[in-house]
Amino acid sequence: MTPIETVEALAARVPDGAFVALPPDASLCPVALVRALIRRGVRDLHLLGVPISGFATDLLIGAGCVSALTTSAVTLGEAGLAPRFTAALRAGALRLTDATCPAVHTALQAAEKGVPFLPLRGMIGTDLLADRTDWRVIDNPFAEAPDPIVLIPALVPEIALIHAAMADRFGNVWVGRRRELATIAHAARATLVTAERIVEGNLMEDERLAPGVISSLYVSAVAEAERGAWPLALLDLYPADAAHLDAYAQAARTEEGFRAYLAEHVLGPLPQAAE
Repeated sequence: MTPIETVEALAARVPDGAFVALPPDASLCPVALVRALIRRGVRDLHLLGVPISGFATDLLIGAGCVSALTTSAVTLGEAGLAPRFTAALRAGALRLTDATCPAVHTALQAAEKGVPFLPLRGMIGTDLLADRTDWRVIDNPFAEAPDPIVLIPALVPEIALIHAAMADRFGNVWVGRRRELATIAHAARATLVTAERIVEGNLMEDERLAPGVISSLYVSAVAEAERGAWPLALLDLYPADAAHLDAYAQAARTEEGFRAYLAEHVLGPLPQAAE
């Protein structure tokens, strides 16, 4: 059975220098686990935004936990730019690898299928190909006329981090229709999951829920973390805390403001989340 642990124990499983996949703010992002990683003092992470990055990534960058980032965008959405990401990039403290949303998903799907690469056409004619020397343009071997296509190498994260609505005691995790999270789990060498609640029974035996379940076969450990996505939203369970995200965006514009936010909301006692 997949072990049920504490959030702090999950954070201890993430070594310095790991290649870590994170879902975006709108798709079951494990913010409670990110806070635990910062408290642990993890360093030199290479983050993969699947396919974009946001609040959790900005927290980790500001706390000095990240040395490299592969993503298609970094944004706080309606709260504006991601201030610590922007500051780190301007200071030359972050190695950024630019991608596109389809390319990130394609690279993970290749890893999921156990193949070294998959073809993708959408980047033909863009400037991105000049920067991504790891992507190869070849001529379609099945075409009778010249037909260039891009080969995207597989991406295999060492660890995927996910928050979910629920998990059972066998380690099966329900993510609903967010099937891209299953792709992350299938592609990664290990998957660590926080869940709003641990339920009795076996989710894989429920005909209604099973299609939205990541099997325990792909889950390394689970921890219960109520409101573990806050201040981000979690499906239809609770909305994003827009006021908190706006306050973060304002505070994190300066190093001093970010440090004060970190002391109050990450390193200190977690305040009561807004309902």
